[in-house]
Amino acid sequence: MKIKKQHILAAALVLALGAAVYLNWQFSGTPLISPSSKELGAATYVSKDATATADEPVSKTNAEMTPEGKLAKARTERTQAQDKALSEAKNILELSDSSDEAKAEAVKSADAIEQRILAQSIVESILEAKGFNGALCYISDGGCTVTVQKDDLKDDSPVIIKDAVLSQLDIEFNNIVIVDV
Repeated sequence: MKIKKQHILAAALVLALGAAVYLNWQFSGTPLISPSSKELGAATYVSKDATATADEPVSKTNAEMTPEGKLAKARTERTQAQDKALSEAKNILELSDSSDEAKAEAVKSADAIEQRILAQSIVESILEAKGFNGALCYISDGGCTVTVQKDDLKDDSPVIIKDAVLSQLDIEFNNIVIVDV
């Protein structure tokens, strides 16, 4: 039973890391598959009053979304992934038959996630105060990725963004990545 709980905690951490990697890839703008004219499984609007062709997707794709919409969607996905990782760690703590070692590891994991969430929030607040509306910060073990709107970028923006990150994190200057949307 002890090994199973450790596997659950490890799986939760891998899931959180996977979500961070996916969101980083999502904002990097490099497609894995070339876009096609039709999407498999695309829904069409059906109404007795209006007609739609099969080529008209109802919802906007990621490329058609506004930068604000992309950032809001990414913020929601990031929050959901972090909440899931925290709930997994808390579930391990609540199990009465968990070993002390598993509980200590769960506490350590939950504390690390909470520290990252706090640091992300502070960096985002600093960037908003500096004029970057809706900036989004992802912190991982290897570094930090900051996503900002393309319209907010100026010549000195990279220095301002990296300074805001370095004020909260002890990471290498080269491990800070800036992505524009």
